[in-house]
Amino acid sequence: MPYSKFDRSRLKIKPLAERKNKVYIERDHIPVGQSPKNLTEKGMQLIERTAERIKKARELNRSVMLAFGAHTIKNGMAPTLIALMEEGWVTHLATNGAGIIHDWEFAFQGESSEDVRENVKQGQFGIWQETGFYINLALIVGAFEGLGYGESVGKMVEEEGLGIPEPSFLYDFAQENRETDPQRAAAAIDLAGVIKRFHLSVGFMNIPHPYKKYSVQGNAYALRVPFTGHPMFGHDIIYTHPMNYGAAVGRTAENDFLYYAQSVSNLENGVYLSIGSAVMSPMIFEKSLSMAQNLAIQHNSHIDHHYILVVDLAESDWDWDKNGEPPMDNPAYYLRYCKTFHRMGGEMHYLTADNRDFLLALYHELHA
Repeated sequence: MPYSKFDRSRLKIKPLAERKNKVYIERDHIPVGQSPKNLTEKGMQLIERTAERIKKARELNRSVMLAFGAHTIKNGMAPTLIALMEEGWVTHLATNGAGIIHDWEFAFQGESSEDVRENVKQGQFGIWQETGFYINLALIVGAFEGLGYGESVGKMVEEEGLGIPEPSFLYDFAQENRETDPQRAAAAIDLAGVIKRFHLSVGFMNIPHPYKKYSVQGNAYALRVPFTGHPMFGHDIIYTHPMNYGAAVGRTAENDFLYYAQSVSNLENGVYLSIGSAVMSPMIFEKSLSMAQNLAIQHNSHIDHHYILVVDLAESDWDWDKNGEPPMDNPAYYLRYCKTFHRMGGEMHYLTADNRDFLLALYHELHA
């Protein structure tokens, strides 16, 4: 007998407009010209060193990757992230599922960040119509189109809508491609099923995003800069909605992992910045670097001269690059993400800083 499953169709899903939010993007975004605060002289020296490595990497056409947790978006840093892309300093951005959601909600309604404690108590945390419906639908459409996770949502933001095909076309596509492209054939059947189940109108579904200038993933899609999403199943509020479809999540997230790994394969003399991501960034990096090394070794090469800067709020004065891995009686030993990155070779540094101060200082230093 199979286990019993929770029936999401029984949930009372409220309109997103009824949700009280704590962050308003027009009020709370950080302009690129704002001065950073609370950075030490040692921290500024490290940022200057990082800027020089980024400049060198771009001269060599090497990857400059920026991975970040959702608070970078919630903290209003979209203008700086967008500027770094527009000016060619960053070649790849990566975030978790929550980063995708906050960025989308800002683009869609200009506000995000609900009261988790209060809404869980009321049985309403994360159970919102537009966020669950549109992001999940974008992933289902994107899976059929062969897109990545962040790419699917970024395309919806930039184009302010989604194309909904005729189910008959999708079934014909699946029949014709079942042997040559079984993944897309299956995705076509999935999309056709969703169209029928939710009684979606065929054609272009108009979804206005009046604040899309603040969307990092929307701008990344327009600029053709990879913006990859790396979700973990059940971690994000879109999983509460009946539109959620695991196969689409898997297909688009797999594409993004492989986009990410491709950028890592170009990291020799490149730069990797990990900002406020204790789990997602180090975990996907170590697997991707291993794959990239596998291919490099086959071509009598190796990735050794990459530069990694990890930025977080946890206090640590340990010099990872100079002193190696700390002993177990030192609190720095328990910065697990630093241990992971330090084991990845190259040159690694850790900076204790607020992501707002770091990104502003880095952007200004790149213009020095």
